[in-house]
Amino acid sequence: MRKHSLLLGAAVLALAAPLLSASPAQSVVGGTESAEPYSFMGSFQPAYPAPPRPDHHGCGVEVLAPQWVLTAGHCAGKNPTNAKTGVPRGWKVRVGSLDTTSGGEVAEVDHYYRLATSHDEGGFWGKDLALMHLRKPVRAKPVRLASATPPDGTPVRIMGWGTTCDNDTGDPECLPTRLREADTVVQPLSVCPVAAPGELCVGSADGGVSARNMDSGGPALVREDGEWAVAGVVSGPGGDKAPTLYTDVTRHADWINGIINGTNVPPDDVIPDVEGTVDLNGCAGSVIRTPTARPDDPALLLTNGHCVQGQRPAPGSALIDRPADRPVPIADPQGYPRTTARATRLVYATMTGTDVALYRLNRTYAQLKAKGAKVFRLTSAPVRAGDSLTLAYTGRRFTCTAEAVVPHLREGGYRQTNAIRYATTKDCTPHHGTSGSPLLSPDGTTVVGIHNTHNEAGEQCTDNNPCEVDRHGAVTSVPGRAYGQQVHMITPCLTKGSRLDLSREGCTLTGE
Repeated sequence: MRKHSLLLGAAVLALAAPLLSASPAQSVVGGTESAEPYSFMGSFQPAYPAPPRPDHHGCGVEVLAPQWVLTAGHCAGKNPTNAKTGVPRGWKVRVGSLDTTSGGEVAEVDHYYRLATSHDEGGFWGKDLALMHLRKPVRAKPVRLASATPPDGTPVRIMGWGTTCDNDTGDPECLPTRLREADTVVQPLSVCPVAAPGELCVGSADGGVSARNMDSGGPALVREDGEWAVAGVVSGPGGDKAPTLYTDVTRHADWINGIINGTNVPPDDVIPDVEGTVDLNGCAGSVIRTPTARPDDPALLLTNGHCVQGQRPAPGSALIDRPADRPVPIADPQGYPRTTARATRLVYATMTGTDVALYRLNRTYAQLKAKGAKVFRLTSAPVRAGDSLTLAYTGRRFTCTAEAVVPHLREGGYRQTNAIRYATTKDCTPHHGTSGSPLLSPDGTTVVGIHNTHNEAGEQCTDNNPCEVDRHGAVTSVPGRAYGQQVHMITPCLTKGSRLDLSREGCTLTGE
C-alpha cells in the first residue's frame, strides 16, 4: 500500500521516504541555492500544527492570484478535524523571498479548500491539491497554470526548502532557510513504481535529482511563452531511488479557477464538536475526574496502557508511579488547543484485565476550569450490552453501540476481561490512531470506557488481531471487529490528591 510519511512532531504531512544514509545531501536533491527570488514562490508556515523547525516552514506554495496560493492537499490536511474545506487558525505564508525567515510578504491564511481527502470514494492520489485564501492580497506577481500536461522528457524546474539530510533528525543544520532549485525532466510514469493516474513523475530516473521531505506543495515549473507556469505540485515519494510524484494541476484547472473566480466555491465542512479530547501523537486521551475529586487536586489524563511513552507494561503487570513528561493539549470544540498542560507522572498503566493508563498533570482541576478546558466525569458503573456509546476521537465522533461484553479478549500475549465489542456499522469505524479515545455515555460528559483495538486481518490473538475467548474456551476472530475496555474499576483505586492506592477496598486493578 502506498503511504505518505507523517513528519514526527510536526503533525504536518510532508514528503518523506525512509533513507538509510545519514550523510548530508542537498535539499531538492541534485540542486543548488537559488540566486534570485521568485515572486510567486512561498513558504507555508502554520502555527498549529507547528513544524519542528525554527522557521516553521512546512510546505511550499505558489501565488496564483493576489489572494490565492496553491499547495498540496495534504499540507492543508492537518487541520484538527481533517476537514476538506474550512477556516484555519494561525496559518500564514511568506511569499516572494529566498529566505523563510525574512523578506518578501507575509500573509495570513483565512480559508482552505482541498480537492480530495483519503476518505473520498474517488481516491486521493492524483488529486493532492489545496487552495488557500489570504486575508489580504499580496503584491507578488502570480504564476499561471500550465496549459496542458507536460509530455515525458519535458524540462522542468523544481524548488523548495526541504531537509538537507538523508535522515529526518530535526537537526537545524539540515533545515535550510534559503530556497534551493534544480532543473530536471518529466519521466514516464513507469519510472515511479507507485504512481497513480493524474500524477507526474519528476526528477532523474535514479532519484538523484528530486524533491524531498518538506518540499511538499512546491512546484514543477515549465516554460510557456517565455514565462514560468505551474504543471504540478509535490505530492509524495515515487518509490525507492526514484523521482518524486507531483499532482498534475492541469487536470484540475476547472476546480482551481472555479474557486478563485468565485463561480464554484465549495461550502465549509460541518465541524464535529471534539471539545475535551487530547491528541497524544498517535493516540488520544481525555482529562477525567472522579466524583470525589477536589478542585485543587492535580488533574488526571486517561489513555490506553499501550499508549505510554517508552516500554509498555508487560503481560500480567502494571507500571506504577513513574516519571513522565509529555504535552497534553486539551481541544476546544473545533479541535484547536484550548489550553495545554503537561503530564508529569505516570500514575498507573496496564494492559492486563483492561488497557488503561493514568497520568497526573501539572494543572489542577480548578486551573483547567479557569482556562475553559473541558473535563469529563469518570464512571463507576460498567458498560453493558446494548449501551449507546460515543467514541470521542480528536478529529471526529463515532456513534457506536455495545453489541456485547466479551468475557475474555486476547491479543499478542495480553488478556482483558469484559471487553466491549462494538456493533459493526458505518458510523462506528475506529482506526489506527484512535486508541485511547474515551467512550462517552449519552450525556456526552461521562467516560464509561476507552477504545483500544480492532482486528485488522482476521488472525487469531496476534498483535492488531484480537480474538474473543468465551467461557467454554472457544476462540473467535473476525476481521474489522473493534473493541473498547472497561474503566469503572479505576474510581475505587484513587484517593485524594489524585493518587493511586491499589490496596483500597473495591480496587481490582492489576498490581505490579
